[in-house]
Amino acid sequence: MEHVEERFSFSENEQKILNYWAEIDAFQTSLKKSEGKPEYSFYDGPPFATGLPHYGHLLAGTIKDTVTRYWHQNGFHVTRRFGWDTHGLPIEFEIDKELGIKTRDDVLKLGIPKYNEACRGIVMKFSKEWEKTVTRLGRWIDFKNDYKTLDITFMESVWNVLYQVHEKGLLYRGFRVMPFSTGCSTPVSNFEANMDYRETIDPAVVITFPLKDEEDVSFVAWTTTPWTLPSNLALCVNPDLTYVKIQDKKTKAKYILCQERTVELFSDNTAFEVLATFKGSELEGKKYVPIFDYFKEEESNGAFRVLVDKYVTDSSGTGIVHQAPAFGEDDYRVCLKNGIISKGEGIPCPVDESGRFTAKVHDFVGRYVKECDNDICANLKGRKRLFKKGNIKHNYPFCWRSQTPLIYKAVPSWFVAVEKIRDELVENVKQTRWVPDHIREKKFHNWISEARDWTISRSRFWGTPIPIWLSEDKEEMVVIGSIEELEKRSGVTGIKDLHRESIDHITIPSQQGKGVLRRVEDVFDCWFESGSMPYAQIHYPFENVETFNKTFPADFIAEGIDQTRGWFYTLLVLSTILHKKPPFKNVVVNGLVLAEDGRKMSKKEKNYPDPNLVVEKYGADALRLYLIDSPVVRGENLRFAEAGVLQIINLVFRPWYHSFRFFANAATKFSKQFKPDQSLTLSSQNLMDKWILAATSQLIQSVRKEMEAYELSAVLPKLVTFIEQLTNWYLKLNRTRMKGANGPEDTKTCLSVMFEVFSTLSRTMAPFTPFLAEFFYQKLRPLIPENEREDSVHYCEFPHPRAEFLNPRIVEAVSNMQSVISLGRTARERRNKGVSFPLKKITSINTSPQFQADIEQLKDYIMDELNIKEIAYVSDSKSVINIAKPDNKKLGVKLGKDFGKVSAAIKQLSDQQIRQFQSTGSVVVEGHTISSDELLILREFKGDAKLEEAAWNSSAIIVLDLTEDQKLIDEGYIRRVVNFIQRLRKKSGIQPSDPVEVFYHVPSEGSFKTLLQNEAKNISARVNLPFTPINLLPSTSVVLGTTDGEIDAHKLHLTLTVIGFGFDTELLSKTYPDKQFVEDLQTLVRTRDYHNTLKELTSKGFFECKLNDVQTKLEWNKHIFRNCNESQRK
Repeated sequence: MEHVEERFSFSENEQKILNYWAEIDAFQTSLKKSEGKPEYSFYDGPPFATGLPHYGHLLAGTIKDTVTRYWHQNGFHVTRRFGWDTHGLPIEFEIDKELGIKTRDDVLKLGIPKYNEACRGIVMKFSKEWEKTVTRLGRWIDFKNDYKTLDITFMESVWNVLYQVHEKGLLYRGFRVMPFSTGCSTPVSNFEANMDYRETIDPAVVITFPLKDEEDVSFVAWTTTPWTLPSNLALCVNPDLTYVKIQDKKTKAKYILCQERTVELFSDNTAFEVLATFKGSELEGKKYVPIFDYFKEEESNGAFRVLVDKYVTDSSGTGIVHQAPAFGEDDYRVCLKNGIISKGEGIPCPVDESGRFTAKVHDFVGRYVKECDNDICANLKGRKRLFKKGNIKHNYPFCWRSQTPLIYKAVPSWFVAVEKIRDELVENVKQTRWVPDHIREKKFHNWISEARDWTISRSRFWGTPIPIWLSEDKEEMVVIGSIEELEKRSGVTGIKDLHRESIDHITIPSQQGKGVLRRVEDVFDCWFESGSMPYAQIHYPFENVETFNKTFPADFIAEGIDQTRGWFYTLLVLSTILHKKPPFKNVVVNGLVLAEDGRKMSKKEKNYPDPNLVVEKYGADALRLYLIDSPVVRGENLRFAEAGVLQIINLVFRPWYHSFRFFANAATKFSKQFKPDQSLTLSSQNLMDKWILAATSQLIQSVRKEMEAYELSAVLPKLVTFIEQLTNWYLKLNRTRMKGANGPEDTKTCLSVMFEVFSTLSRTMAPFTPFLAEFFYQKLRPLIPENEREDSVHYCEFPHPRAEFLNPRIVEAVSNMQSVISLGRTARERRNKGVSFPLKKITSINTSPQFQADIEQLKDYIMDELNIKEIAYVSDSKSVINIAKPDNKKLGVKLGKDFGKVSAAIKQLSDQQIRQFQSTGSVVVEGHTISSDELLILREFKGDAKLEEAAWNSSAIIVLDLTEDQKLIDEGYIRRVVNFIQRLRKKSGIQPSDPVEVFYHVPSEGSFKTLLQNEAKNISARVNLPFTPINLLPSTSVVLGTTDGEIDAHKLHLTLTVIGFGFDTELLSKTYPDKQFVEDLQTLVRTRDYHNTLKELTSKGFFECKLNDVQTKLEWNKHIFRNCNESQRK
């Protein structure tokens, strides 16, 4: 097995893995390997390529990649095609900015062919950047076999979808007041209007409307849209509310408004006098003087009078609402009902597609309506029709594409009659699983149960043209469902493109003698295209019918919470109409990724780290795991913090890597040809081996359970727990076994168990951390039998829990052991007794015989980990007693006046009574039955606090004996010296296999120095290094590191050197009396290669050399020794 380096860059490793995947064509190979397996169907919502990917895209991509990798590893063929949204307003908006286009007329002057060609040129502007970022994130998805909404095959399928909607009687043309984007010159759907509300300051004005038959009296109406006042045709009151005529005591002016809303005019009720009171119904039909004369001719149609409707409330304003039917849904409905306007397209609407006044409003012609608010108010003020002007801060809808305020405007549009299928939508959603579920049950359910008819047309240019051909009188209509049908009906053949410039000229002969039918000018809303994606991506129903039938509905989709009123909704509407079933089975809804301060991420403010730099710094795996472990995969928002990504590395990756490194290097040290033995793994009787194998299978069980429920965020906590169990418990408690303490057979067993664990873990984590899982797998790959070996971990099957490993009893036993060890550590910490100090005894107090048996079975681990000499067991002890306290809040409500006496009696319960309560779950106190959730059970230590320390949790109690004697103190010193040496070795960068020795010096005479002299052999064995007094340090030694420190005021100096031979200088001096010659001889030997010289000495038993023409012979273990320490002992 290869050596695993201590220093490791996760990001640099990922680049190597990417290169490896490219070399073996890993993704495509994995697809080929899974051909013929059951299909797991996944839909990828198409993004626009006119912008760069942000954290929201990376989040959704991570969720999609994790889930699809998981199901691929579970024996499914998972087709993953990238899709591009290439039509619609986002593209047009970019071109409008680029070409300086302001109005619809600007486009027509340029020409639709040139305009659309410009749009076509930018649709894939950042596609290469997308591919690079998505690939770097580790996501496997097919970019070569992608789909684009501008493909003729995609567009034809979209036509077919509309054709089917029409065939089912759910397509119609209507004239409605709708949310309208002046920035994009088109209506938007209701769900789009709800996508971007912002806090905005608008004018809030009160206007007077003098009565025609009583001009000294005025109706007063309140509005936040002064720009709609030039289009006023009526006023509306609630017939059931009470209205009053009042007179301003100061100005003598008279006003009519709702009785409850006089505060809108006067803050002081004494400032006016009530002249009359009447119901709103009594005001119906009263006429008033028009506020402007732009539409004075409408008076003959009954305009400029008071109407009644119950939508008017007394919660704000004046209780009188001004009616501009072209700019308000209720205004339109009320005016239509009262005959002021009629159905059709003749409604007074003096605002064009760009939101500018037409010549009808000659005072403000050509100006953007919202910019005219102040000038309109000034005009009214000059004519004494403005009573009051202020401001209001409120939430107002903006166009999510152009970032401009929406207005409401009457426009003709094509609609899908969603209201007719509401009940079917609700029923279909019940058949789907949503994560989190509350979004389905509340947010989405509420939306679809009140769904409005969906406007699918846009008065734009770059999109899929709506395939409707109409006669001039709009009475004859043909909806085209395919290119073949269009060619057949029109006589035009060879159609190669379906965009406007290619088909707008095509006419269809009338079947009713009405000349020719021409295509309506509108194009589809791109949401209709997105909703058609399941069919259009494979050109269904023109091709791939069998594929569609096998893969619809999708097993899984995932997008952000904003798509509840976007893609999720349009998918559901169209699949319900076309197929009477939901379009997907499972959906994961993610929340929004915000900046760390909780605000929206902003390039302008630079309030978030560049995602590419985060990946470069920490690696994609760390970012992936950070995202899917956060609340954002549960539909909540995430405040992105770079520190959170680093925490994943420190909490998960580094412990995982270093535990693997320890295993790999231990395996290499054991044997360079180490091969794990499955039979040893299966037959191991070591309890900790059985435990870690059981824990591994439990992890697999948990991950499978959560993934099959699509609960991604529940996986990481289980992984963190497992890594902690592996590194802090199994490896720590079995280090000596892996180093050979119990013989080679046991070492191989332990290493074989470790191989099983790490191999299983790499396959388990492959969907979540594809790079790191691959790294570990490639390191383990040479140890895998050839017939089971794969080129990539991502070709491997996801592990199944192994019945022979699952063992709840052993897991419980180790958990009990861990409780005792953790409590022992806690007790030590409280008394400031580090684990290097050996202690005499720990007592386990527990009434469970099984618990005590578990502790006895695992006592060696406990004694070693806590550095204690003995474990005692008692089932009961007077040193730790139970105390009961009442839950004051719960019992106070329950007991009322009896609470005081019951509370006092609870505090007097004996330890025995409390134990009985703990076993039964209830106790009767002063005639009242008290349940387990109404009592708090505390414990109190009654033992010798000077010599004992107790600790407990819900399952265990321990008492630590702190009594010290000299033997224990000396043993503690030895342990601390050993730790001192190990820290020096680590600080000096020394590997366990490096040949070094350590020299010590204690400056003062005394018991500590004597202890080290007496225990030198013991210390040497524990650190596996020669431990030698510094006076034997050769002057020629290569020093690797030194340190000085104190152990309980005893000063200690250590010097770490490259290992060198030791000599019996006294014996050499007898043979060679020249002192300098002896020193030179020692220097000569020490400067030779240590290992070669050692090999020669051990094989021949002596070493010969010539120095100053003198032939010398040094005998092994007589004149020359392995190290200075051995020469001293000799």
